[in-house]
Amino acid sequence: MSFLGIDLGTSGLRALLVDETGAPIGSTERHYDVSHPQSGWSEQDPADWIAALDEAVSELKAAFPQFAGLKGIGVAGHMHGATLLDDAGKVLRPCILWNDTRSHLEAAELDATDQVRSLSGNIVFPGFTAPKLEWVRIHEPDVFDRVAKVLLPAAYLNFYLTGDHVADMSDSAGSSWLDVGERDWSDVLLDAGHMRRDQMPRLVEGSEVAGVLRADLAARWGVDGSVTVAGGAGDNAAAACGIGALNEGQGFVSLGTSGVLLAARDGYRPAPETAVHTFCHAVPGRWYQMGVMLSATDSLNWLSQITGKSPQTLSKALGKNLRLPGKVRFLPYLSGERTPHNDADIRGSLTGLGAETTTEDLTQAVLEGVAFGLRDSFEALKATHATLDRLIAIGGGTASEYWLELIATVLDIPLDLPAEGEFGTALGAARLGILAATGAIPEHVITAPVVGRTVQPNKEITVEFQIAYEAFRAAYPAIKSVQ
Repeated sequence: MSFLGIDLGTSGLRALLVDETGAPIGSTERHYDVSHPQSGWSEQDPADWIAALDEAVSELKAAFPQFAGLKGIGVAGHMHGATLLDDAGKVLRPCILWNDTRSHLEAAELDATDQVRSLSGNIVFPGFTAPKLEWVRIHEPDVFDRVAKVLLPAAYLNFYLTGDHVADMSDSAGSSWLDVGERDWSDVLLDAGHMRRDQMPRLVEGSEVAGVLRADLAARWGVDGSVTVAGGAGDNAAAACGIGALNEGQGFVSLGTSGVLLAARDGYRPAPETAVHTFCHAVPGRWYQMGVMLSATDSLNWLSQITGKSPQTLSKALGKNLRLPGKVRFLPYLSGERTPHNDADIRGSLTGLGAETTTEDLTQAVLEGVAFGLRDSFEALKATHATLDRLIAIGGGTASEYWLELIATVLDIPLDLPAEGEFGTALGAARLGILAATGAIPEHVITAPVVGRTVQPNKEITVEFQIAYEAFRAAYPAIKSVQ
């Protein structure tokens, strides 16, 4: 038997084929573009996701005979995206993505509406789905009037795979339409956003059966017998499944396009005033909380574009030994910020520049700014009484040894790195496919990886970084006051 995990990311799709134990057989990736028609806008054509999936499956089918024994599929996707379908199942407009901030006014109005925070468990951020539909209602009424279903990106792939409109709890929790404590659509929240229950997909847990692979796809893919499609998950819930974070005290820090610090929780403990996200986990009866910064590796990518040097080159130029905090300060708010500020309008800054400032100084400032942004999320999580004594580090940014030691030092906790490489979200999706297809117990499948090595905080300079972090925190009100 084999199982397929699909990670539908912002910039590309990864498909991971595993065996019944969850061990990787093979993987492949496909990439696609993001459109930015106006400042603060971020859109994608769902047809690109389908094309990427079809190409990835064709490659896996040709390369690995085990693909013919496919029994289960799990899909994880970037959260909050609004994929709008008409009554014939056709996409009405490009999907508005998680990092799109056009609906900040609509988000503020919904957030101030009675019962919205108490039922959803969260601030209504501009990136969430409900304010996007409010924006469409106001600015594109002809489109809004034709909306028969709203699907998140992962749910849209589930629709392609099964022909059914179905979504999981973890992804739907980021819509501002779900009662996160009750794990069901809320009529109060839907009414607040001028939506109806019939426009929502059917809800299942991420580890439950969402449907079966369409017969025409099964024939084209050359698979034997019925293939179960799991409910799947939002990308961060799937990543938590990939690294075994199910229980209190378990979590990860992710250095991807955005920066995420996630803690699994053994109960529902919303704290919207902290700007921490409180969402359903991908398995029944569990939740998780996370702090999110919008520009993590995106900040280093920005500096790469400015300097004409690759992110790897910039990072390696700093050497192996962690430096004392630099004189140049970077606020990593290139696209606004979520935790802890909930500010779509704020933008980044570089201060402390002088004639002597070098590219290395700028790189150090960017890496430190992102580390301090993650510390903001760490402090916000601690305010909810989450206890994290160590974290697993995942994401593309973990390729930088300097950045890892810096983050460990700024957070003052050890960071563990998996021994067998990092499949993260795709592995978590595959594990959900295993659970749905086999009925296995989640704790038997969603296990922690073998730790290859641990990056310890540099205790000799934690005090200096604490002082630098306090200065970073003090800089936000100052830059906000001049914008």
